[in-house]
Amino acid sequence: MSFSKDVKIELLNENKETADTAFAFLSGLLHGAGEIEKNTQGFKAFVVTDLNELYEKVNDIVHVLYGDYLELEIEDDYVINKTTYYRITFPSTVAQSVLLDTGILYISDGGYQLNYGIDSNIVASSDEKIAFLRGAFLGCGTSSIRLSEAENIKTTSGYHLELTSHSHEFLTDIAGILSEFGIFSKLVERKNLFVLYLKEAEAIKDFLALLGANQCVLALSNEIIRREKRNQINREVNCINANISKTVDASIKQIDAINTIISTIGLDSLEDELQEVAMLRLANPEESLEGMLNLSTINLSKSGLNHRLKKLIKIAEELK
Repeated sequence: MSFSKDVKIELLNENKETADTAFAFLSGLLHGAGEIEKNTQGFKAFVVTDLNELYEKVNDIVHVLYGDYLELEIEDDYVINKTTYYRITFPSTVAQSVLLDTGILYISDGGYQLNYGIDSNIVASSDEKIAFLRGAFLGCGTSSIRLSEAENIKTTSGYHLELTSHSHEFLTDIAGILSEFGIFSKLVERKNLFVLYLKEAEAIKDFLALLGANQCVLALSNEIIRREKRNQINREVNCINANISKTVDASIKQIDAINTIISTIGLDSLEDELQEVAMLRLANPEESLEGMLNLSTINLSKSGLNHRLKKLIKIAEELK
């Protein structure tokens, strides 16, 4: 199961809407995933979702508030990329009341009008704002975050959570609510949709904690720690590899210089201290400066040994 679905299941299981927050929750859900039809019998409303567990919660809320039941259907048209989509239907007996009570519809001189933004009366309190966000995420939220299956296996995804909608006003209002809780998002247009997204891990954690997905916050925190640990190990390995490469390159250059001296004037022509260093390098071609000093009785520092090796290279360059 994906991290996004884990979040939604936890939101459904761990958060019970009260009489004060139920309308805000339904409003967020209908804004996020709702469809409306009007016929001779009145209004019908639908919620399309790939989360069949959502039906039980929404049905319970509607039954408590209106004494009616919703319908759950699966249609062939709603199987996309092997994912089954469900249609939760609000029957005409309650649909109009639900749409008016949740601020989706309002009545003006011209009759019924759609409200594409968020009715401020629906989200008057902090609890109502949170319930609205919870419903909206269940309706149109998703995340590309992938949790590591093992400590040493790197995931390919970054940190990304988004809500999508055809309504710019709806997402702008959500961004305003989030900012009230210190969570700052970005809104962009992608093809025919508007996308409100969070890309910072800490902002995503704050958002999930606000909604009440505490177990997923813990899982994400652990994932952040795992990734930081892997990145630290990778940096250390890269540093070691770079040092090894540097040592090998230096050794090759030094040995080439010594061989040039041997083939031209011979090592016997050098001062004793340079002969000693040249023989030490030839005997230990893969060792670092520190390694060579540990294997010899030469009383030199690393800088002193490096200085003599550089003198050998300079002699060889002059001979060339």
